[in-house]
Amino acid sequence: MAGFYRSKYKPAVKPAESTPSDSDGDHLMFSTQFESCDARRAFPCFDEPNLKATFDFSIEIPDDLVALSNMPEKEATSSKKGFKVVSFERTPVMSTYQLLAWAFGDFGYVEDFTQRKYNGKPMPVRVYTTRGLEEQARFGLKKSCQIVDYFSETFEIDYPLPKLDLLAVHEFSHNAMENWGLITYRTTAILFDEQHSAAKYKNRVAYIVAHELAHQWFGNLVTMDWWSELWLNEGFATWVGWLATDHFHPEFQVWCQFVTEAVQTAQQLDSLRASHPIVPAKDGSNNENFDAISYLKGSSVIRMLSKYLGVDTFLRGVSDYLKAHAYAEEPGQISLSQRRFLSTGDVKAEEDETLWWIPLGLKTNPKATGAATEALTSKEETLRDVDEAFYKLNADQAGFYRTNYPPARLIKLGVEKDNLSTEDKIGLVADAAALAISGDGTTAGLLTLISNFPDETNHAVWSQIIASLRNIRSVFAENQAVADGLKNFTLRLVSQATEIIGWEFRSREDYLTGQLRALLISTAGGAGHEPTIKEAKRRFQLWVSGDNEAIHPSLRLAVYGINVAEGGKEAYEAVRKECLHTGSIDGTEICLQALGRVQTTELINEFMDFQFSDKVKVQDAHSGSIALAANPKARDTLWRYIKDHWETVSGKLSASSVVIDRYVKNSLQKFASHEKEEDIAAFFKDKDTKGFDRGLAQVSDTVRGNANYKERDEQLVLEWLLAHGYATE
Repeated sequence: MAGFYRSKYKPAVKPAESTPSDSDGDHLMFSTQFESCDARRAFPCFDEPNLKATFDFSIEIPDDLVALSNMPEKEATSSKKGFKVVSFERTPVMSTYQLLAWAFGDFGYVEDFTQRKYNGKPMPVRVYTTRGLEEQARFGLKKSCQIVDYFSETFEIDYPLPKLDLLAVHEFSHNAMENWGLITYRTTAILFDEQHSAAKYKNRVAYIVAHELAHQWFGNLVTMDWWSELWLNEGFATWVGWLATDHFHPEFQVWCQFVTEAVQTAQQLDSLRASHPIVPAKDGSNNENFDAISYLKGSSVIRMLSKYLGVDTFLRGVSDYLKAHAYAEEPGQISLSQRRFLSTGDVKAEEDETLWWIPLGLKTNPKATGAATEALTSKEETLRDVDEAFYKLNADQAGFYRTNYPPARLIKLGVEKDNLSTEDKIGLVADAAALAISGDGTTAGLLTLISNFPDETNHAVWSQIIASLRNIRSVFAENQAVADGLKNFTLRLVSQATEIIGWEFRSREDYLTGQLRALLISTAGGAGHEPTIKEAKRRFQLWVSGDNEAIHPSLRLAVYGINVAEGGKEAYEAVRKECLHTGSIDGTEICLQALGRVQTTELINEFMDFQFSDKVKVQDAHSGSIALAANPKARDTLWRYIKDHWETVSGKLSASSVVIDRYVKNSLQKFASHEKEEDIAAFFKDKDTKGFDRGLAQVSDTVRGNANYKERDEQLVLEWLLAHGYATE
């Protein structure tokens, strides 16, 4: 009963011919239930309350069935024989998590109109059921018309959609769901038979109709930013639902019921140690928040406040709040918390007891020359009345901490990147990348962020973006579909900037432009940019033929590396020869880094033999292996070589603990599997690791974090790449 699912029922009348059925004689209707995060079961989406969009919905169904969605039907056109495509008007901006909805089946309805006029005329209200049950919807229909008018007057905001439909669903996990314009109910929460239903169900229907209609304003028109604010969403709908029920049915004495049922239930649960605050921690299960604390304690607190302020005063405040923030999430607030960050994402409670003084560095104006000086001095705090048009924490990345933004804010900052300083851009990308690895963020969020940067011109920003992409490509390199998709993403991202900057160094060109040129050419070549590869090969052949001016000194690493990766043994031998006979002080290091781009096992082993021969100095031994470790085609062979030749490796490097520590860390930390972590630990278990034992511990942490990251995000990354056209099935 989640996502887009089917419900079984026994038809009350002969069903339409196309109505699906099963072997037990049960017939089927189809509907959605997306709260809290099941929209992703039905279609690819950013399935969170603070991410909003408009939706155009169409569905193909048999001709004799009825389709419903949030908005009025726009058109129905014939498709294949016996089928039609039903399209609906575009929705207002809204969240997927609970508001988008659709259904189809053998439906009938009862209809009435509101007393108030909306856009100059009464609004149609319908209650849909499977055919044969329509008359049992009369009471629910009457209440819906009354209550939508009551709330429009109470909140001083007209119901915002052009129609209101309610649908009885035969199998339903909740009592009801407040989908905007298409509210779904379990049958006992909307249908009432005056002759045969127990009287208590009249009270139940009246209240649940009121509760869900309250959400059309409080929850739909204005949406919570995150699930930690669920209590306000549900607590208010609960309280005002009882208020509306009391208004139309004072004989029910609902406030006595409320004290007996709601208040006592909430107090009983709240007396347990296992209770939780009405604003829970953000790292809990979303579904766990849908409990008596959120609904009943929340509504009890709201009732307490309304009694203290006076109901009329309280409702005027609610009206002002809704008017100020229509079509937005709960505004002007930043909920902050501090905790220890580990790349492995497995911080233990005893490791997170320190309370830090953290300068917030809050920028709220793109033109500001300074930032707010407030500091976070508690584990959790809420900043209020923040200008949401633009804000960023840790201005200019001056604070030594990571910042984890909600997905919507991260996307917004990416779109508004021109309002950020260079340091802000670097920090934003670096934090998003680190948080994706730990599991506090997602790779999809990171990729969405950096997809906004194809026109970036700053070398330092590009350096961070490309470093982050290289790590992602390294972690997911063994999944060919993901690897190809990330390569395509990189290619599309850097092509424009690479083509603009070109190959030629201009007179009086600044240093960083030259550095950016080298970085972009190397990255574009590695991502398969054909014009770059072609030009790199042309210049390389001129250089091999004796033209020492063919390759600018700053482009040697890029050109050598592209050719070693593309040109096989011939290119390898040419660069190796240069490594032995270079006349430049940096030539050896550049050649060793380029040689690490080799693609075959034979050349990898040959290169390793070369590194540990007397032709390469101890100080340079790590340069080639760093490149091999970063090369997905080479890192397994590199590790196998280290194990098979450990005496040679340690014999050359162990005289200096700095050298061997650096070598071990840089050669082994790119792996992304628990098996490799265990293999590394097992190999060094009986070795003398004095001088690099801490380095090994760091390798273990890094590899474990990479492995967790890969397991957690691999499928999500593929889905994102597929959805955005970078990968194919």
